[in-house]
Amino acid sequence: MAITKSAKKRIRSSEKKRVFNLRKLRSMKESITSFLKDIKEKKVEDAEKKLPTVYKAIDKAAQRGVIKKNNAARKKSRLTKKVVDLKK
Repeated sequence: MAITKSAKKRIRSSEKKRVFNLRKLRSMKESITSFLKDIKEKKVEDAEKKLPTVYKAIDKAAQRGVIKKNNAARKKSRLTKKVVDLKK
């Protein structure tokens, strides 16, 4: 357990950051899940409409440091590829 005043403050701030990070991660995962559900049901137009919101959620998570930059790029690339493959 933290003893010093600064260590106690670090615990409080870490908990606040953790909550924000979990919120970003949950938001990203939920948007990806709904997007993949549309892909699975072969709803191309709905998936294309959701793609910008999915991109936004992924970018926000990467900007916050929840996921790394290359991880975000890889996710976006794979999701876009699914839309392109579905159009064919």
